[in-house]
Amino acid sequence: MLLSLRAIGSTGFPSVVHMSQNKAKKAIPREEIPWNPTVIEEKCTGCGTCVEFCQHGVYELQEDKAAVVNPTECIVGCTGCLSKCPEGAISFPDQKEFIEKMRKLRARYS
Repeated sequence: MLLSLRAIGSTGFPSVVHMSQNKAKKAIPREEIPWNPTVIEEKCTGCGTCVEFCQHGVYELQEDKAAVVNPTECIVGCTGCLSKCPEGAISFPDQKEFIEKMRKLRARYS
């Protein structure tokens, strides 16, 4: 899947849009976009709330704990699961660092 950075949105996160094949030279491969959740294993109780909440199959229960099994399926900028976790066991990249990395990626792919 190819994505392209359009602008920094009102949330502070870059807006990302799907690009057609004819614009692929300007697209950023999703695998290079540093946006995915991390499960803090020490805090996770294995309740499965994140697994049930995420419609993109990012999480799976493994050995009674949540695990990020499909990180690139996480929608860039989405943090919906963060507030759903009753133990606070989910984290995301630092917003300022993420925006800076996205600016560098955009420069590289434009």
